[in-house]
Amino acid sequence: MKPLEKRLSSKIAYGAADMFGGGTFLIISIFYLEFLTSLGIPAILAGTIPLIGKIWDAISDPIMGTIVDRTRSRFGSKRFYLLLGSFIGSITFTLLWVSISGSLFWTYIFYLVTFLLFSTGFTIVMIPYNALLPEMIDDYHLRGQYTGIRMIFSAASAIIAGLLPNMIISRVGENNAAQGYLVMGIIFGIIFFLSILFTFFKTWEKQSDKLIPSFSFGQFVKESSAVYKNKSFQYFLGIFLLGQGSADFVMILFIYFLRDVLGQNNQYTFVMSGVLGSQILAMFLFQYILSKTSKRIPILYGFPIRIVATLSMLFFAYSGAPILPIFIASFISGFGTAASSVTAFAILPDLTDVDELISGERRPGIYSGMATFTRKIANGLAFGIIGILLTVIGYDKGIEDISGVQSTLTVEGIKYAFVILPTIFMIGALYVTYRYPLNKKEFDIVKKEILRRKGLEDSLTSDEEKGVCEKVTGYPFDQLWGKKA
Repeated sequence: MKPLEKRLSSKIAYGAADMFGGGTFLIISIFYLEFLTSLGIPAILAGTIPLIGKIWDAISDPIMGTIVDRTRSRFGSKRFYLLLGSFIGSITFTLLWVSISGSLFWTYIFYLVTFLLFSTGFTIVMIPYNALLPEMIDDYHLRGQYTGIRMIFSAASAIIAGLLPNMIISRVGENNAAQGYLVMGIIFGIIFFLSILFTFFKTWEKQSDKLIPSFSFGQFVKESSAVYKNKSFQYFLGIFLLGQGSADFVMILFIYFLRDVLGQNNQYTFVMSGVLGSQILAMFLFQYILSKTSKRIPILYGFPIRIVATLSMLFFAYSGAPILPIFIASFISGFGTAASSVTAFAILPDLTDVDELISGERRPGIYSGMATFTRKIANGLAFGIIGILLTVIGYDKGIEDISGVQSTLTVEGIKYAFVILPTIFMIGALYVTYRYPLNKKEFDIVKKEILRRKGLEDSLTSDEEKGVCEKVTGYPFDQLWGKKA
């Protein structure tokens, strides 16, 4: 019988919780701005709600990471919060879609508060979840396999979250859109609750008897600032922020592009099925690649393909254009979109080992906190930028009730934003990924050096190994293991 960590069932159990991580952000990216503007909230104000939520995340995510690293329970420090978060995360997601009427001021305050509650619930789930894998698995390629399965669940969630909400909203809300949004929120709240709970019951984590300091603000500030000094983490931030940001621009503008540029809002399900279908196919391919080679490969090969496919849409971005070329370009682009998530989440667990070499401590929670915060910042900035952009180019929600056609400036603005903004971000992500310093060879050297520091390895460190340690950590070799961290 295979060891527990090598069983497919264990990989599936680990990956299930990313139904929540992948599904919530996609639904919010596609539908939330449209939901808020449909209630009469101006686009520029609606765009600030997720952006303010990210400011709150700047505080809550790192603090949650520090708390996770200091938690001890019979369920483990990470799984305990998965149990708690399965309830909080699903309930707060549902609250996002409750419709109210009243003055603009109080309506805005209501949705700002509900978004802050959801963001906190997301933090309670995803910080410990992102910190769980390095405490389950030590092997470089095996971690890649677990991440690959996780990304398959994320892609499957994206298919469900990209197609089912629109069906629910349009059918249940045929005569009452508010009811359609609420029913959608309830259904997905239940789905997310069950997926997180499944991961809680079927995963494990290594217990530590090491005495850890109690939480203090000073220690929190010290640990959070130290994270940014980790050279590998600096590159990770670039990969994560630029890669995920490029996807956010597309998803937020997707409905606007179909409706206002192409005039084919009724083709949403058809085109989105191509995007999401290609992503799940890509996840199976990348899962194999991650088990055999460098974790940089998905972006290095996937993004150039996605850039070409994205730019090709400019040739068919006009009212009445044939939808098939857009479908084909979207399908091809989906492979590159999947690459950004795969690469980022595959390298995240390895950063805990680099940090251990720097600090002499195991701190997966604080790294998960900063990574999750980064993801939310990318999403929040995308919302804020799009909200401002729509206002600048004169987007008018009320025009749908009159002629249904936006101005030429608005249509052209949406078209070029849909194509150019993600392309710029993808080029940046390619550059940062190419320079990322931690591959299998470097990872093995880091793990070996950690064993030396613990007295479990007798060999001497060669000059080449010292150079690798300095390259991936950003610290002089004689300042590692907590001497200057």
